[in-house]
Amino acid sequence: MKMKMTMMKATMVALAMAAAMAGGNAASATTGPTLELGKSGLRLLDDKAQVVDEFGVRAKRWDRRQLADGTTVALLQDADSGALRLIEVRDRKLRERAHWAGPAFDVEAVCLYLEPRQQTLQAFLLGSDGLAEQWLLTASAQRADQGQGQGQGQRQGQVLRQLATVPDAKGCTVRDDEATLYVAEAGVGLWAFVADAERAGRELVAPGLAPQDMALWLEARASQPRPVIPFAVPSAQTEPVRGGGDAADDPAIWVHPTQPARSRILGTDKKRGLAVYDLEGRETQFLPVGRVNNVDLRQRVRYGGRVWDLAVATQRDQRSVLLFGIDGAGRVSTLAELPTGLDEVYGVCSARNPAGGLDVFVNDKDGRLVQMRVTRRAGVWSSQQVAAMKLATQPEGCVADEPGRQLFVGEEKRGLWRVALNSDGRLGDAAVILPVGELLHADVEGMAVHRGPAGAWLIVSSQGNDSYVVLDADAPHAVKGRLRIGLNAARGIDAASETDGLDVSSASLGGEYGQGLLVVQDGHKRWPMGRQNFKLVPWSEVVRVIEAPGAAAR
Repeated sequence: MKMKMTMMKATMVALAMAAAMAGGNAASATTGPTLELGKSGLRLLDDKAQVVDEFGVRAKRWDRRQLADGTTVALLQDADSGALRLIEVRDRKLRERAHWAGPAFDVEAVCLYLEPRQQTLQAFLLGSDGLAEQWLLTASAQRADQGQGQGQGQRQGQVLRQLATVPDAKGCTVRDDEATLYVAEAGVGLWAFVADAERAGRELVAPGLAPQDMALWLEARASQPRPVIPFAVPSAQTEPVRGGGDAADDPAIWVHPTQPARSRILGTDKKRGLAVYDLEGRETQFLPVGRVNNVDLRQRVRYGGRVWDLAVATQRDQRSVLLFGIDGAGRVSTLAELPTGLDEVYGVCSARNPAGGLDVFVNDKDGRLVQMRVTRRAGVWSSQQVAAMKLATQPEGCVADEPGRQLFVGEEKRGLWRVALNSDGRLGDAAVILPVGELLHADVEGMAVHRGPAGAWLIVSSQGNDSYVVLDADAPHAVKGRLRIGLNAARGIDAASETDGLDVSSASLGGEYGQGLLVVQDGHKRWPMGRQNFKLVPWSEVVRVIEAPGAAAR
């Protein structure tokens, strides 16, 4: 009798949680056909509460959503097999859209999440021991009439991430517009977890709240929608870097002189060395040069009547800058090591100076920024300091914009600087053009300039909120908008977050990259979980997002 009462209580809690969805996700909870889960299965009811159709399955845990195209779907866990079954309402019938083998742990609660910006359908599966998984359903939930046969879906769940929630969860729900997962823990209260797979965080929002009171609490609490930052969609990603943990850091794009599709991406592995990738993300070369942090390059610089493509990277252990040459096929080789005189070399960028040679701007964690002019005499590469400045706190990301005769520098905790370059190419006057605040979140990280027919745009990594701010590169440096980089479910590419370095090319690289290419470091590799990598985004995607109505106000 006690077991029966416990099951009844759990069912009531689950129903209360579903009802509470109306407080923050009204579109999915209060519109669409009426569904109810009975002992014999999922039932579709008409407006007179009469059963129109029934899908036979024994289940205790389920949730529902209405998709962007108006289709209503329900996710259930089969109590007998443990399989997850996605059921849709079509033509007043209940049909299985897909099914998957369940996770390895005992599932205590199931709740759906319709990510509001990209409209990807996801699911949270909460285990009895506190282990939970967040699954992506959109990419694999093909309809039965789309080539897989009735009731056939992909058998492997696509896990976006694993997370710890609470043991013996008594119910869960997601408020989609808040991107918040709510989970009840008996004897403790109600927890709120960040539902965005690229982010982390939890808070005990209602200590001591009983599970049966969750519905009332959620109904009484106004929804707290997150700011809407639109997504650009990546087209490709590189193979993971070789180092584990926080290893990938900064990319640079080299453009092939005659065959743009054969261009290369240089990416730092700040634990092991410098990797080189093609535009499909395949590693073509690896240079085991140690802890190189940031990388930049310039093509067609001139020394001794010869044209060179040169790259530079900060070597943290040696407190130096490594100088690399890039040949006509995109093959990279080490040319020299240039001392900096700094204690903790960190960020770096480069520019062609007025004489046609290479200048290197390298900074230190103590705020110093030095300008080094690279020379070559009798076949020997060297450098000398020609200018310096100091910021109050730590800088890292920087980019030189030669046509604009300016250098942009990110002071991580304070904001974005614009430094004039004098007629001889040396550092001049400096001013903050965008402080850390509502739009730009610390840490201020990688940045790059795209000059094209639409003008000159500066894109900056706002690492603290996983976004990118786009400004006019030319004065008065008006903010054009913000974007995030979402997932590409069709190509199996996860989203990007906590970006350190980035680079842009305005060259037409062919195909999707006809307007240029943005490459960003991804701080959290999801789907599948693994070592960090770099994401490739067509510049046309950036333009699409930024030129959308209202972009400047976001």
